[in-house]
Amino acid sequence: MSEDREAQEDELLALASIYDEDEFNRAESAQGGEIRLCLELPPDFKVAVKGDKITEYDVSYLPPLMLNFEIPADYPSTSPPAFTISSKWLSRAQMSALCGRLDELWEENQGSVILFTWIQFLKEEVVDFLAIKSPLEIIRGGNKAGCERRKADAAATAPAECDSNSEKDEEKKSDLTIEQLEKPFSSSSCQLDPRTVLLVDPRADLLPQLLDFDEAQRQKVFDGKVFSCAICFVEKLGADCLCFKECQHVYCRGCMTEYFQIQIRDGNVQCLNCPEPKCTSVATPLQVKELVDEELFARYDRLLLQSTLDLMADVVYCPRQFCGTPVMVEPDTTMGICSACQYAFCTLCKLGYHGVSHCKLNTDELRNLRDEYLSATPAAQKFMEQRFGKRVIQKAVEESFSREWLSENCKSCPRCGTNIQKDDGCNKMTCTSCKQYFCWLCLTLVSKVNPYSHFNDPKSPCFNQLFQGVDVDEDAFWSDEDD
Repeated sequence: MSEDREAQEDELLALASIYDEDEFNRAESAQGGEIRLCLELPPDFKVAVKGDKITEYDVSYLPPLMLNFEIPADYPSTSPPAFTISSKWLSRAQMSALCGRLDELWEENQGSVILFTWIQFLKEEVVDFLAIKSPLEIIRGGNKAGCERRKADAAATAPAECDSNSEKDEEKKSDLTIEQLEKPFSSSSCQLDPRTVLLVDPRADLLPQLLDFDEAQRQKVFDGKVFSCAICFVEKLGADCLCFKECQHVYCRGCMTEYFQIQIRDGNVQCLNCPEPKCTSVATPLQVKELVDEELFARYDRLLLQSTLDLMADVVYCPRQFCGTPVMVEPDTTMGICSACQYAFCTLCKLGYHGVSHCKLNTDELRNLRDEYLSATPAAQKFMEQRFGKRVIQKAVEESFSREWLSENCKSCPRCGTNIQKDDGCNKMTCTSCKQYFCWLCLTLVSKVNPYSHFNDPKSPCFNQLFQGVDVDEDAFWSDEDD
């Protein structure tokens, strides 16, 4: 007995010296403990989620496999340690296979301490033993996920001969590969082992837990490495550094804190990008929040929202000086309604909404607004877009150009005001709207009975100008009763 006790103590002390507290935790009240093992995954390992389409996520770490053990008094001379295996992402069928393999290892090494051998197997060989391949397929949470997990476990416990040539066994294998490909197990592992524990509710959504653990583990590994800051060239631990997510460039927190503070105070919240020349990676809001005080972050958050709204063509600001609340404008409309003060206004002229009536801005004002915008610097244009709204500026410019073109190329019908363009022909015009005849030269209404008398009247300012600029056989023309 004294030899067993001495071997147990030596083994537990050795494990405590090899593994840190995150991996090995010795129980205080008994000869036992808990071992948490992160499996060694192959490079470029992915997790896949099936839905309307398969979505894949890169992961470097999966939640640990838990081995809880208790050492009996006659270990290692006679009895093996009692243990349980638990996991968040392995099925109970897979963990049952691992229990069977641990039993085999004990039988092969009976009489010797076995915990370190078990740990090495679980840490280094599980991926190959269970034939886990990338991408690892998982099922999102919900009733279907719980049903599929229970279906797989039920298939593993059903009494059957594990003959890979039988059609029935093939159906059972199909059930076992719902979440991932599994290695066919021997008949001794077809039953679920009572020493296996599933750590999550089968109906729970597993994906966020896997991704959160992977992110936390990556950060832990990063914090323990040493990096040279590309700004001050001082070597520091990753815990004292910031890494831009997209480009993976690393800088010390001191340099980045000063850099962020200057940019935010200057209002350049869109410029919190990686200092590396030509690099376009941008710091995340969480990274900014970790490095600046609450007051600066509040300014950053406010300016970031403001700049985002300024870039949206369908956002204008309430024209009331005491308000200025951003207002979303529906497409193809000029009416804006402020959600704060309930003011309904025209997005073009910023006065009270006037329906289909023309804005009170006259042609000269629109032209001045257009000319001012087109000749302004980028900073001034941005200010005008913020003041009037980008979509408002665009519409004002388009309307100004339209009015200018109509003014140069069209004339208004003297009866209904419809814009009429003359492409060719004589100066006797017919309005496309009210069908009124009028003179293109002097805009006089002419008779529908004899419209050309206006041009033959010596007192008319348009006398003898009917065919001005038109190459036509006048005799032939006058012989036709229609115009």
